[in-house]
Amino acid sequence: MKITRITDKKVSLRRTIEAGTEEQRKIVQSIISTVREKGDAALFSYTETFDKVSLSSLKVTEDEFSAAYKELDNEMIEIIREAAANIRSFHEKQKRESWISYNDEGTMLGQKITALDAVGVYVPGGTAAYPSSVLMNVIPAQVAGVKRIVITSPPNGQGTLPAGVLVAANELGIAEIYKVGGAQAIAALAYGTESIEPVDKIMGPGNIFVALAKREVFGMVAIDMIAGPSEIVVLSDETARANEIAADLLSQAEHDKNSSSILVTTSMKQAEEVKAEVEKQVAVLPRVEIAKASIEAFGHIYVADDLETAIAVVNELAPEHLEVLTENPLALLNEIKHAGAIFLGRYSSEPIGDYFAGPNHVLPTNGTARFSSPLNVDDFVKKSSIISYSEKAFQNNYAKITKLARLEGLEAHARALEERLK
Repeated sequence: MKITRITDKKVSLRRTIEAGTEEQRKIVQSIISTVREKGDAALFSYTETFDKVSLSSLKVTEDEFSAAYKELDNEMIEIIREAAANIRSFHEKQKRESWISYNDEGTMLGQKITALDAVGVYVPGGTAAYPSSVLMNVIPAQVAGVKRIVITSPPNGQGTLPAGVLVAANELGIAEIYKVGGAQAIAALAYGTESIEPVDKIMGPGNIFVALAKREVFGMVAIDMIAGPSEIVVLSDETARANEIAADLLSQAEHDKNSSSILVTTSMKQAEEVKAEVEKQVAVLPRVEIAKASIEAFGHIYVADDLETAIAVVNELAPEHLEVLTENPLALLNEIKHAGAIFLGRYSSEPIGDYFAGPNHVLPTNGTARFSSPLNVDDFVKKSSIISYSEKAFQNNYAKITKLARLEGLEAHARALEERLK
């Protein structure tokens, strides 16, 4: 990791989010078109081509759910249940209610909150299992009141899904799970097939083909975001421990070779110790090649002259995850403007938020924490305005409104009000 002393506060971790090649975009467009035309037949064909497995049915069966419970031990099942309870408790506090207000003229104004009818959750597959993706995407939708939640995920070589994913889904009461991945899954969720009815919004991470497919169907359905590689920034002073900082930086580096791990510290001594610790710890990680590539390409240590400068740098970075490992982290909270999730203190290591604490781990990346928020209950509802004017309010205000309409050259708008005077 490179160590840089900074004084000007101008640092950026914004990287160009991979937009895909023209060839990849054409492949995705072809897949979407084929799924729209051929439905389930296309899904079976693409699953055989890309996932190397021939399926007789797309939907997960009761037998597969039962087998998943036998594969996981009781302790792990209880941990999933406890994590789900923590996540649900946190998101329950985000719920909004519809409201109505009245004024002296008898006008009624308000806002109606309505949950989306149907949401699709894409859960990545491959060699890893992601029960946490199930919990983090499904639970806020349930809290919001979404009635139909569908999960799609690519099958493994045996034609099944990971036990952790199935158990997490079953614990949440999700029975509609389909063994289909990639751009073809996104197309099915957006446009529907014989087996899969379309949804209103598609959530969840995926590879470049999934990301491109979400971009293609946006407008037909809503999507959550096009997320970039994972990021962590650690803000520390001399009181933090180098070995713990290094371990936290590597917790993100092992995600992806394009992940970013950055330390902003006020101590040059600590910077050098962390650099040595990272080199030591990365060598013994199971995913050493990925983590090492990430650290070499996007790992960095910045040394600031004081905490004020360090905090300014953090706000410029606007990271997905921010750990504050200083003598009094809570005292700095109000100074931090831009971060997806803020972890305060030594015992609030980033993986706690990934899995268990309760706040959502779907976070804005690539500097978008400047204007974006973590996935939350509001992402699964829509708002309708309510307007009910009384006759008195109409008489008091129609002339003002007609003048505004005519100022904009919209005569029919003005006459729509004047007709009510006849």
